Amino acid sequence: MDTLVDLVQQSGLANLRLGNAVMFVVAGVLIYLAVRKQYEPLLLIPIGFGALLANLPLADMGSYGEGIIALIYESGIRTELLPPLIFLGIGALTDFRPLLGRPLTFLLGAAAQLGIFAAALIAAFLLGFTPKEAASIGIIGGADGPTSIFLASQLAPHLLGPIAVAAYSYMSLVPIIQPPILRLLTTRAERAIDMPQAIPVSRTAVVLFPIVTGLLASLAVPTSAPLVGMLMFGNLLRESGVTERLRKTAGGALIDIVTIFLGLAVGATMDAEHFVNYRTLLILVLGAVAFAFSTAGGIVFAKGLNLVLRHKINPCIGAAGVSAVPMSARVVQRFVSEETDGRVNPLMPAMGPNVAGVIGSAVAAGVFLALLQ
Repeated sequence: MDTLVDLVQQSGLANLRLGNAVMFVVAGVLIYLAVRKQYEPLLLIPIGFGALLANLPLADMGSYGEGIIALIYESGIRTELLPPLIFLGIGALTDFRPLLGRPLTFLLGAAAQLGIFAAALIAAFLLGFTPKEAASIGIIGGADGPTSIFLASQLAPHLLGPIAVAAYSYMSLVPIIQPPILRLLTTRAERAIDMPQAIPVSRTAVVLFPIVTGLLASLAVPTSAPLVGMLMFGNLLRESGVTERLRKTAGGALIDIVTIFLGLAVGATMDAEHFVNYRTLLILVLGAVAFAFSTAGGIVFAKGLNLVLRHKINPCIGAAGVSAVPMSARVVQRFVSEETDGRVNPLMPAMGPNVAGVIGSAVAAGVFLALLQ
């Protein structure tokens, strides 16, 4: 009988707490959104299941423990390994021709990082977060999950769970968040601006772009090199035309394997002790503020450019400057098409600032690291 009592007392059920139950619900919501709504399923399912594992009492399956997932976390995230590998895969999958065909859209990608700095300033000066915590929260405005994880793991690892959840949640909610902002900040006439075809891009330009951009960005902000460097290396594999096997591996099997480990390890940071508190709610709110400011920043900057440009650009493409590739560009295209009864479909013009945003968020993370690390 004593043995049975001891067994019951050492079971997970006997040690279950309210916080664990709350996190089971949170994990269930993430998995539900992934399965039923198809919101970023490749990441929300591993993150949701990782959260379930982390909240199993006595199982030692959290990222902050000593079990197998803690090993993945320490060797893959704390060492800055997994997020740059994700960028390698993104580079292998990304076509930069829309950006090169309209170099001006580089500026829209930069302007759409406004929310990063706005949210960081609000967090630091109004809500009492430390500068490192504020920077890690602000990067959510880039709508770039790997970059958020990369920065938070170095500056504020104790906030990694809520920051990652906020980043991927708002990435998946782009089709819901951006259209109202687009409608608010643009007129019908602006939405109807049809942009001409981009200038042709030579093979030499697409091969030189990742080399030159990787060098210049890394020399200007060395702390951005792990992200920008791997992004550009992956793109060189794509565009060189002689490394097809490596391109397929980087953009296929490798990025899938890394996504599994990254999602599980991030989800396992969401134990009740670190996640169930008022700061998590503040981070989620600040993430929404950051994302809204970034979307607005790209739109308003595009409207400003139209004051001096001879050939006007559709300001809606500025909203695609956040680095949710290619979702944000598709949202802009669908919004404009619906607003103009199909007459204007700016998918390719929107892809320019969209891919520029990937570079912009990585550089912004590098700036924060250089200033705060």
